[in-house]
Amino acid sequence: MIVRRASTLGFRPGAWKRGRVLAASALVLGLIMALHARITDRWGLGSLVETFLPWFGLFVPVLLAGALWRRSAAAVVALLLPVVAWLSLFGGLLGGLLGDRSGSGGDLTVVSHNVGADNPDPAGTARDLAASGADVLALQEITTRAKPVYEKALAEAYPHHAVRGTVGLWSRLPLSDTEPVDIAQDVGPLGDAKPAEAKLADARALRTTVATDRGPLAVYVAHLGSVRVHPRTGFGTQSRDRNARALGEALAAEPNERVVLLGDLNGTVDDRALDGITSRMDSAQEEAGDGFGFSWPARFPVARIDQVLVRGVEPVGSWVLPATGSDHLPVAAGIDW
Repeated sequence: MIVRRASTLGFRPGAWKRGRVLAASALVLGLIMALHARITDRWGLGSLVETFLPWFGLFVPVLLAGALWRRSAAAVVALLLPVVAWLSLFGGLLGGLLGDRSGSGGDLTVVSHNVGADNPDPAGTARDLAASGADVLALQEITTRAKPVYEKALAEAYPHHAVRGTVGLWSRLPLSDTEPVDIAQDVGPLGDAKPAEAKLADARALRTTVATDRGPLAVYVAHLGSVRVHPRTGFGTQSRDRNARALGEALAAEPNERVVLLGDLNGTVDDRALDGITSRMDSAQEEAGDGFGFSWPARFPVARIDQVLVRGVEPVGSWVLPATGSDHLPVAAGIDW
């Protein structure tokens, strides 16, 4: 029936006059996707839209069904705008779905995982991560209580490790020059004083050097501030945005040509708040992923907020690992020189 309706749209009287609301909705949807960077970020609206931008494509088949039911040629034509906008943003990610690029090798395999402060089984999570075969393993949200559990469970597979605050790196290869990265700024973008809780971010990032047989690799591990949705203040991203600016500055000052950033950035690579980071790094998921690679929440992932970003090396594969006891999924990537 739908096919028959579609074939007769252009030949029925009034086909171009019906469904004006559907046509207008399609145009608005297309404009939101095409011009998302111009949406105001007041109350965090822009970041909220950009976080869930891939899901806007689900409105297309809904509107198409309505257009065909109403026999509206105008609505069908208007749907071309959101289709083209969505494909221009995310069409490249669909290519990975045509062939599984997970576990495709490379000189080094890296894994990043927010292990979750409330993880009921850190030892099991550590075993699952060690079984992934990663050469470098970055963990975020390591609690004081769980830290010795991870250290013991990962010691055999990863003889080298460094922990600073709530983030850590375990490696099969030697580490050196490990230091915390201060991702909390003293003042905000408008000169406002740094809130007291922002000081907690001082222990949420580290930088180290991994000694590979191809030369030194600078590795950053970071966990940016959380975002909160509040009925009065909207999508609260102040802490995350403050951390992102500071981390972007640290990456800009990094002298090593080969850099990998692993962490929970609490934002997607489409989120403008991460421009200071993403403008200096490439997303392994976008370059070599096998789909969208959503990583949060673990039970029903809707967003890719756990990232593997690279500079000076080539991602040859990016994939998501099975769930652990955390509310995030681990993300992995193979990189090549």
